[in-house]
Amino acid sequence: MSLNDPRWGNQGNDGDRGQGNRGNNQGPPDLEDIWRDFNQKLSGLLGGKRGGRRPNGGGDGGGPQMPNVSFKQFGGGVGVLLILLLVVWLASGFYIVNANERGVVLRFGQYVQTTDPGLRWRLPYPFESHEVVDLTGVRTVEVGYRGAERNRVLREALMLTDDANIINIQFAVQYILNSPENYLFNNRFPDEAVGQAAETAMRQIVGRSRMDFVLYEGREDIAASAQALMQQILDRYDTGVQISRVTMQNAQPPEQVQAAFDDAVKAGQDRERQKNEGEAYANNVIPRARGTADRLLEEARGHRDRVVAAAEGEASRFEQILTEYNRAPAVTRERLYLETMQNVLSSTSKVMIDAKGNGNLLFLPLDKLMQQAGAQASGAAADAQSQSSQQAPAGTPVPLSRFDNNADPRSRDFARLREQGGR
Repeated sequence: MSLNDPRWGNQGNDGDRGQGNRGNNQGPPDLEDIWRDFNQKLSGLLGGKRGGRRPNGGGDGGGPQMPNVSFKQFGGGVGVLLILLLVVWLASGFYIVNANERGVVLRFGQYVQTTDPGLRWRLPYPFESHEVVDLTGVRTVEVGYRGAERNRVLREALMLTDDANIINIQFAVQYILNSPENYLFNNRFPDEAVGQAAETAMRQIVGRSRMDFVLYEGREDIAASAQALMQQILDRYDTGVQISRVTMQNAQPPEQVQAAFDDAVKAGQDRERQKNEGEAYANNVIPRARGTADRLLEEARGHRDRVVAAAEGEASRFEQILTEYNRAPAVTRERLYLETMQNVLSSTSKVMIDAKGNGNLLFLPLDKLMQQAGAQASGAAADAQSQSSQQAPAGTPVPLSRFDNNADPRSRDFARLREQGGR
């Protein structure tokens, strides 16, 4: 007799089990009948061990008797059940690790190994257990707010700068895992450890910076410095966390001083604007003034060089005349007289004729003489104006044109020679 026999429990006295007998295999037995038959056979088995006593306790055998079931038949069904339970228990040790995950196997709570992706098996519970950790999933920790910027956490957001100003900073930290065993076993609450390390690093960086640098031009630098410092702290505690990015969500003064801060910002902007305007005006005026000064300086230097060169030329010419005069006084005197008369008569409008000569009719070009006279008058006016604007320095030799044209040419030559001799 076996537990797998469908007729098991339906044998015996029909009067005692009339409800359990379904008419000789006319259908599957009822669950209640199976359970009742099992209890009866179990009771008979236990009663046989006690000396053959029947469960009903009948004295002369007038009551119903239990069938005689052997222990071998009962043990066959139990063995099959135990084998099924063992198979199910061993099958519970299989687990699947995805491509972006790693499995961590524990034996009696102690770390054993880290398994790669795929179908894996371990000893079933309670001997071994496993943890599946996602390595590529990006995790986020928010500091100073929760969910949205308006949901502020002032205890985390308010920080003190180097110039003793309080600012409100909200930032997010994104990280991944690079060591699942360190993430699971070295820290009790690794996510909270990341948030605390992020807040500590940001407070240290902000505490070494000025408020204007944090609020405006230094956001990216502060985020990069805070990320490096966070990674150093987490590596020191072996958290198995790799910081991937730090994002500055908001940085502003507290709401209580926002109006005063806006006024200070506007004043600073006005100051910078006026400063830029002044620099632009200075950049426009100063180069012009420098250019004018350089031009006047160069003109003065050119005038100086021109006057000095003219004076040196006149002095050299007089020295050469004196040398020639010492060699041949009569010839030099005659040449000087002729040159002087040529210069004097070339600039006059008078016509000199020889009265002692023949009386031939002379042709006088009056129109040319009139034009020459007008040109000389205009040139004399220009010379007078230039002489009035530029006075000759003291000790400059007087040119020959300064002498009176009506004076004796010889007296002028003698005066010039005296000047040269005095030098």
